[in-house]
Amino acid sequence: MSNDWLKMWNTKFGQAEFAYGTQPNDYLKDKLQHLPTGSILFPAEGEGRNAVYAAQLGWDVSAFDISEAGQQKALKLAAKKQVSIDYILGELDKLGYQPEQFDAIALIYAHFPPTIRSGYHKLLHSYLKKGGTIIFEGFSKDHLEYKKKNPSVGGPGNLDSLFSMEELQSDFRDYEILELKKTTVQLNEGDGHVGTGSVIRFFAKKK
Repeated sequence: MSNDWLKMWNTKFGQAEFAYGTQPNDYLKDKLQHLPTGSILFPAEGEGRNAVYAAQLGWDVSAFDISEAGQQKALKLAAKKQVSIDYILGELDKLGYQPEQFDAIALIYAHFPPTIRSGYHKLLHSYLKKGGTIIFEGFSKDHLEYKKKNPSVGGPGNLDSLFSMEELQSDFRDYEILELKKTTVQLNEGDGHVGTGSVIRFFAKKK
């Protein structure tokens, strides 16, 4: 990933406040409550709000990101909540995760650069156990119109960085799809996601 990409996230996460708050994403929260605990991976986990929540539920949590500022805040949040998370820095293909290591993978606003996104998704698929679960929420390609009207809702500003249902189905094949939909949501996640946005939600089990 480019130095500009890293600089952007370190700047965002280097502020005193948590960019997206400290409370878990609503969709993640709902889905985790219905799954047995096990091992879970949080890609592009930023400041740790979702990973820490999963650890509080009893999950064995792994997470990664490229931003050291995000990692530092995540570990502080985990300490404050008296839980432990295994959070490492780097790019996914260099982190040493193993085939079928995880019972679940949670992709919450994990908008990787378009040039590497599909490859990352396929790597993540290989790290998920058979019968394991994908929990996904990210901004849809329709989101640009909402962002133009209200920049405070956040999200990428270019179409290629946003998601379509067809792209997800292509990247995550051989899954039992329990939910796949595009929907409008009201976001109130720190100062980074505030207002109405268009998201895709994907919940599926690996065959």
